[in-house]
Amino acid sequence: MKKDLTIGFIGNPNCGKTTLFNAYTGANLKVANWPGVTVEKVEGAIRDHDLNIRLVDLPGTYSLTSYTMEEQVSRQFILSDEVDVIVDVVDASSLERNMYLTLQLLEIGKPVVIALNMMDIVEKRGMEIDLHRLAEMLGVPVIPVSARKRTGLDILLHATAHHRDCTDSDCLIHNHKFISKHKHDHHSEYAMVYSDSIEDKTDLIIDELKNNYPNLTNYRWDAIKLLENDSEIIKKYSVHLPKVLDRNYESDIINEKYDFIKEVIDETIINKSGQEVITDKVDKILTHHIFGMPIFIGIMGLVFLLTFTVGDWLKGYFEMGIEEFSNIVSQGLQLAHVNEMISSLVIKGIIAGVGGILTFLPNIAILFFALALLEDSGYMSRVAYVMDGIMSKLGLSGRAFIPMILGFGCTVPAIMASRVLENKRDRFKVMLITPFMSCNARLPIYILFSSMFFKGKAVLVAYSMYLIGLVIAILVAAVIHIIDKKNGFNDLLIELPEYKAPSIQTVLLYVWDKVKGYLSKAGTIIFLSSIIIWCLFNFGSNGYTTEMENSFAAMLGKILIPFFAPLGLGFWQIIVALIAGISAKEVVVSSCAVLFSIPNINSPAGMGTLNGILNGVGFGPTNAFAFMVFSLLYIPCIGALAAIRKESESTRWMLFTALFQLSVAWVVTFCIYQISILI
Repeated sequence: MKKDLTIGFIGNPNCGKTTLFNAYTGANLKVANWPGVTVEKVEGAIRDHDLNIRLVDLPGTYSLTSYTMEEQVSRQFILSDEVDVIVDVVDASSLERNMYLTLQLLEIGKPVVIALNMMDIVEKRGMEIDLHRLAEMLGVPVIPVSARKRTGLDILLHATAHHRDCTDSDCLIHNHKFISKHKHDHHSEYAMVYSDSIEDKTDLIIDELKNNYPNLTNYRWDAIKLLENDSEIIKKYSVHLPKVLDRNYESDIINEKYDFIKEVIDETIINKSGQEVITDKVDKILTHHIFGMPIFIGIMGLVFLLTFTVGDWLKGYFEMGIEEFSNIVSQGLQLAHVNEMISSLVIKGIIAGVGGILTFLPNIAILFFALALLEDSGYMSRVAYVMDGIMSKLGLSGRAFIPMILGFGCTVPAIMASRVLENKRDRFKVMLITPFMSCNARLPIYILFSSMFFKGKAVLVAYSMYLIGLVIAILVAAVIHIIDKKNGFNDLLIELPEYKAPSIQTVLLYVWDKVKGYLSKAGTIIFLSSIIIWCLFNFGSNGYTTEMENSFAAMLGKILIPFFAPLGLGFWQIIVALIAGISAKEVVVSSCAVLFSIPNINSPAGMGTLNGILNGVGFGPTNAFAFMVFSLLYIPCIGALAAIRKESESTRWMLFTALFQLSVAWVVTFCIYQISILI
């Protein structure tokens, strides 16, 4: 018996699949791309039942009829010889919706174990599920689990390990009641038997396949897919049965599947008519066609308020720590009689640059914590639904808003999320507008400059950046929609999952992953950028200099002053900080710290020093607001540009996006600054 076992976790989006997967693997995850495609694969390895078990978390899918890249990846892996057992994660509270994928999985002929998740929601509704009858009708093990409460995990793994060698013929429990309606008694090994007309055609196709392709593993699956006119199967197998394949039978097969699903629901769910689900009550408000959008803006405003208030309180402790560390290192360098240039590099370059970014860690962590709570509770799907009306007028579906929402966190995964769109032109459009959404890397810029120049209105001013980014993205999409002559109709098909209490483990794993990425960036990109920026600020044509006016950075900044002056940003120091920010947006703040020699720039004393310097050169609140707007809209960071290049597979599109972002940033900032001066 093989000592290795590969389990594929598959299920509808928001069924709790990833939470269940994380419950087994914890933080021991391996993330990479599937061979040949840009869809991420998440794997974990555990040891149990004397087996080396490889767990693969597949992208969420509603069916095995593949349209999006994620659905194609899930289907190809499930059908491959690589997977030994399929764990179908089913949301017990939405059994009817989840069962369609289940029936397709059963037709593959591989061992399937059903993980019946979210049983606690079923109980809250006063409903019950007859697990024995459900397993009997489907012919596979049905294991009740709670991914959030971590119950039933051992039983599920035990069932999976012992079900690995089962096939349709020796493991399925026959549904005699259902099949007795048809003449095809020889199909008793299948949980789902179709009408006589469909089964007759299936038998004829199977005979043809056996004659032409004697080594296939599951003739029934391929025969049904040929009846459904599945493009991949048609390309793969040549079957000449014009009288059998006389039309597309997909709708017939779907209808019959749902007839069977209805029978399963009627026989297995008790008291399903119970009280009105709380989700429906809440959705009447949160997805209201008038109030839905203002509520979303209000919720995001509350998130931002928490990010500012609680984050700033915690940030104070980080500031004290960085300042104390800087003083200790400075004293140590003095005692060691280290030369002035090296001391300046360490204190004014590395510690000022990296330390200035680390002080914003509490704000970043709180932002991601709040977004993770909203996502895991089921609210974020509602946002796409609420936005569908607006997005449809822009030639896109509400699904296009999902990458834009992710852009509030980080532009890179937001760009990658454009894969959820089926149309290539739509993906390119979304990649063009998504960088306008304000990512977490820009948050330090808003916190620093709004706190310095707008005092009591700092939260409102900083939050306005998020709204400006959203409005600009929608306006740009509207212009593209008007120009683009190949606009199609875009339906939105998205699940609105049950509201549920977020899983603390899932939320914390998500936050830790993002914080780890932030720390990694601070230790690599920002560290190197701080050194490079320090060198540009402290070296000129005559070598090392303590006069920044003679540095290479000053020379570059002064050359670009005519370009930035109409925006209220005609200061070479500010220009250099913006250029440095292309490496990573956080570097804008660390550049200011290095540029103005302020080791703890985010402390009250540091901000007071910077405020005084900037005021001395005529940089006031209007300039600060223009600076934040330009930082919001101009060229994305290198990581985002690389993601655009990878997803579009076009260097030309990446360069066009960078130039387009810069142009929009210049025009919008120019208008805001000039209007502000007039007012």
